[in-house]
Amino acid sequence: MGWAQPAKLAQQYYQNGEYEKAASLYEQLYQANERNPYYFDRYVDCLIYLEQYDDADKVISRQLRKDPENVNLYVTAGRLYERQMKDDEAKKQYEAAIDNLPANQYTITRLANAFLSQTKYDLAIKTYEKGAELLKDEQVFAYNLGDLYRRKGDIPKMIENYLSSMDANPDLVNNLKVIFQRYLTDEDYRELQAQLYQRIQDNDRNLNNNELLTWVFIQRKDYRNALRQVKALDRRLRENGGRIFRLGEVAADDGDYDAAIDAFDYIVEEKPTSTFYIDAKREGLRNRRNRLVEGYSYTEADLRELESQYASFLEEFGKSRATASIILEMAELEALYINDLDKATSLLQSMIELPGVDPITLAWGKINLADYYLMQDEIWESTLLYSQVDKDFKEDLLGHEARFRNAKLSYYNGDFQWAQAQFDVLKASTSKLIANDALDLSVFIMDNLGLDTTATAMEMYAQSELLVFQNRFDDAFRKLDSLLIEFPDHSLDDDVLYLKARIFRKQRNFEKTAELLQKIIDDYNEESIRTDNSLFQLAELYENQFDDKEKAKSLYETLFIDYSGSTFAVEARKRFRILRGDKVQ
Repeated sequence: MGWAQPAKLAQQYYQNGEYEKAASLYEQLYQANERNPYYFDRYVDCLIYLEQYDDADKVISRQLRKDPENVNLYVTAGRLYERQMKDDEAKKQYEAAIDNLPANQYTITRLANAFLSQTKYDLAIKTYEKGAELLKDEQVFAYNLGDLYRRKGDIPKMIENYLSSMDANPDLVNNLKVIFQRYLTDEDYRELQAQLYQRIQDNDRNLNNNELLTWVFIQRKDYRNALRQVKALDRRLRENGGRIFRLGEVAADDGDYDAAIDAFDYIVEEKPTSTFYIDAKREGLRNRRNRLVEGYSYTEADLRELESQYASFLEEFGKSRATASIILEMAELEALYINDLDKATSLLQSMIELPGVDPITLAWGKINLADYYLMQDEIWESTLLYSQVDKDFKEDLLGHEARFRNAKLSYYNGDFQWAQAQFDVLKASTSKLIANDALDLSVFIMDNLGLDTTATAMEMYAQSELLVFQNRFDDAFRKLDSLLIEFPDHSLDDDVLYLKARIFRKQRNFEKTAELLQKIIDDYNEESIRTDNSLFQLAELYENQFDDKEKAKSLYETLFIDYSGSTFAVEARKRFRILRGDKVQ
């Protein structure tokens, strides 16, 4: 306790640059506390700052005679010589520190840290490598060496040492994943992959390497090779397919439906008694459906094949609350892709009557059934079901969704004022999608209602939208063409183009879709509320259908720069950055 005050005062002098006063105090402190290297180092620092080099040299030499095993004193001497520009002398001192290292882990670590504090990475590396030899343990300092090689930018050596540290301490694997994610480039991941392959060949008993290799493939979005690894691990460890199922989910979330389907099919075919069997079969179906409908490139035969797989699933597991979500999906397939509305409504009616169905699945069943009734012009049945869900989920997003669809039904029917009142309420929905759609429709009604005293043009347009919803595309085209003839140069002209583009997109005529979207962008520009939507959809077409990433990037950039207030601006900026190759979280 007696030295606390002088130590505090010495520190104050040192920080203020009053090195003579500090030196006097630190000399007393280190002589009274010879086991505390901090006071000694500070005393020598003061002498160096005062350029009292001979005194510093004598103090270090005297201390070395007293404590010859304290190899850090050689580093202090080296610093003194470096300050005097005697680089060769300094180098000899640093080498002497390493040459005199004892086989003591604490001393080795302390010397390496002394070099590290002076950013002398090569000397710190040399210290650890010599220390590993002395302790006859190649892995004891592997993690420290990994850190040092990382600081040096020597990625292959960094990876080699980090992997060696994991051999000694398997619990480090998650820590290493964080480091690799932070510091490795795509090229570096290839190096990590190569080193892991080599380690697996040399020692196939260390399963950590296989697990880390799987992780590398996932980082590189190479789900095929990741699946190969997890299948091998599953067989070797005689597991029940759990890790394969999880990988399938990751691949599915990332849109690699082929890899996901392979993963789920493996469980179905190889693990019929697994607890994951029914989930794998269900997810396999979902991913087949997603692959089909998101790819836009299916044939009638593809749809029928998928339909038979859904039917086969329901035949195997029956219709119950456990399979309600599959019934929901099959109904959607029938209604929106195979155009068999009778089958779709029959499926949903049977699902709604099942006992114990999850309330959310049941609500979606009612919403979708209402849609399919609307597609068959059964307006009363539709509004009844939408209203039921709205009432059951009043403050929930599901309720908002049902209310939005009910308001849209009124809009289709030409009851614009009531519809707009509902859209104005829904603009405050916590669902961004519902809020944005409600805002768009509210603005659309406001912009176009009242410009035409009879509201006939708006009614014709709303009826066209209903026809599109009902997949009656030829009728919709005829109605839109009639609108253009009866109301030339109407404010709805750009909306007519936009709706026609939507029809062509539904028909998978992407060239015609792009042509009309481009016309809106060129001819209407800022004056149209459809321009930002058109830009975004055109960018999506170039990115996904035409595989012209540069054009897509340019359109996304135009959108977030020229239309920064658009609801699409944030997403456009994100997609632009992904296409540019940025790492986006």
